[in-house]
Amino acid sequence: MKTALLALSLAAVSAGAGADPTPCPPLLDVTLRRLAGDEQVNLCEAYRGQVILVVNTASKCGFTSQYEGLEALYRKYKDQGFVVLGFPSNDFMSQEPGSEEEIQKFCRLTYAVEFPMFEKVSVTKGSATPLFERLAAAGAPYPKWNFYKYLIDRQGNLVDHYVSFTAPDGGKIEKAIEKLL
Repeated sequence: MKTALLALSLAAVSAGAGADPTPCPPLLDVTLRRLAGDEQVNLCEAYRGQVILVVNTASKCGFTSQYEGLEALYRKYKDQGFVVLGFPSNDFMSQEPGSEEEIQKFCRLTYAVEFPMFEKVSVTKGSATPLFERLAAAGAPYPKWNFYKYLIDRQGNLVDHYVSFTAPDGGKIEKAIEKLL
């Protein structure tokens, strides 16, 4: 009996030894599919402890060239614990009409996008995917257009949001990222 109890105790201790003791921040406790793929990614498991910039994107928008600045930010800071997460959306004037495969090809060939991109989603109030619902619940507005940006700190808290006109690199957003890193 003592041997069985000791074995159970040791198993419980070793099972919890590698586990992260901090709970998943509610904002990041969502699972989404990678763009044009089958892989399901829990944002908490994949990006916990990183500074995150969430962006709703579109390939046929006046702000589409911001992919270049987003990729530059990602490459500059990724080794310091920063990631950009892109979410294509067709919610605004059908500016993301293509299939996920077409979106992926466009992003890679036109802007050499390497930052993680996820399934095509809805971001508007009433039909938004859970991530954008949670961003709104945390105090940010729902996107009113493509390329709204949401900055999340290492603890999984919304820090700020930026409208489409705010360039991702070289200014306000980059300074905020540097403070969080």
